[in-house]
Amino acid sequence: MISINPKNNSERDNYKLLIGSIIPRPIAFVTTQSEQGIVNGAPFSYFNIVSSNPPMISLAIQRPNGQLKDTARHIHRLGQFVVHIVDEDNVEQVNETAASLPVTESEIERVDFTLIASQQIEVPGIQEAKVRMECRLVQAIPLMNGEEQTGDLFIGEVVQFHIDEAIYHEGRINPSKLNAVSRLAGSSYAKIGEIFAIERPV
Repeated sequence: MISINPKNNSERDNYKLLIGSIIPRPIAFVTTQSEQGIVNGAPFSYFNIVSSNPPMISLAIQRPNGQLKDTARHIHRLGQFVVHIVDEDNVEQVNETAASLPVTESEIERVDFTLIASQQIEVPGIQEAKVRMECRLVQAIPLMNGEEQTGDLFIGEVVQFHIDEAIYHEGRINPSKLNAVSRLAGSSYAKIGEIFAIERPV
């Protein structure tokens, strides 16, 4: 067994250990909106469920060189965002949105996604996703390395779910029809694969 003190590692070394071991990670494709009304879209795999009562999700966004990414800036300003689940049908388009574009350009237009109006918030979502969640910001928690802020942890409450009828049945989502993909390390992704059940003990 190899033991490593993360304080003796570079940030990049710790990053590689985390993304190589905490797998698979769900991918959130997040839309936000600038002051000029431009819709930004970007994928994030530091993402998960926080609570079901009320329904809340977490989204962590790093600050490379201390600089806010567009998505984080827009969430701080407007307090709204839409999370889409990435699946086999849209993962290649989502990957294209990870390119660095000026804040005046929309990644949505770059990949020909179709914008669709939200019901509870101002920020639109994309029609191509089988699941999208309209979110309002509940809390933004600064992630600190000593005195330096290196990221933001956003907690968002889901105020509206939108689910493709083809994957929905009696209040449940069929994972085989959703075909969600997950993030591994490097350029690697994973499909759902074999599904098995283990009953919890009483």
